[in-house]
Amino acid sequence: MVVTRGRGSAGAVALLGLTLLLCLLLHSEVADAATFTVGDRGGWAFNTVGWADGKSFRAGDVLVFKYNPSVHNVVAVSAAGYNSCSAPSGSRVFTSGNDRITLGRGTSYFICSFAGHCRSGMKIAVTAA
Repeated sequence: MVVTRGRGSAGAVALLGLTLLLCLLLHSEVADAATFTVGDRGGWAFNTVGWADGKSFRAGDVLVFKYNPSVHNVVAVSAAGYNSCSAPSGSRVFTSGNDRITLGRGTSYFICSFAGHCRSGMKIAVTAA
């Protein structure tokens, strides 16, 4: 058996090792992510304002909003939009009825922008560590 070593062998091995480590880290981050259905069995509906209370969320977790898109939507808003129940121009609006939103670190705010729905408790604030 003949073993040859080129000048790039050590670098290639180091690069391969780094690539494997990166893959493992990324996989563990994804594997740790949890999926939550907003409103649980009732889905995204009136009076879901307290749904997140007592739950622990992490960046990378996924919120699933299930609802009838002909009568509701989901709008990602700022704290001001959440408190005033208003969706400023340019807000991200979801309308599929089965929306999947991945949480970032910090607090995320969501409302339904149909008239009167947010004021009837169709809003949530979720804080992810």
